[in-house]
Amino acid sequence: MPKYLVKASYTVQGVKGVASEGGSSRRDSVKKAIESLGGSMEAFYFAFGDTDVYVISDLPDNQAATSLALATNGSGAVNVQTIPLLTPEDVDAAAKKSVEFRPAGG
Repeated sequence: MPKYLVKASYTVQGVKGVASEGGSSRRDSVKKAIESLGGSMEAFYFAFGDTDVYVISDLPDNQAATSLALATNGSGAVNVQTIPLLTPEDVDAAAKKSVEFRPAGG
């Protein structure tokens, strides 16, 4: 199953929600959302800086990842960036593929 890293930054509305509901409530809600798409959550961490939360999850496909991003970004409480994660073996397989490519000006 494909693995994804989600970086989330809360809006003011989202920060107020976390402050009133608590961090474990957010973790449980995110886990439930991922599971509703047929996935599983590997890790959930709050952080300092530009990103408030990091989530690593397994999701069935890019459509499930997109669905999660649309739901969360559409809530107005959080802005998420979804990053597909590749294994070293994925990169090995990609490196073995032949690509016909002509660079600009080449």
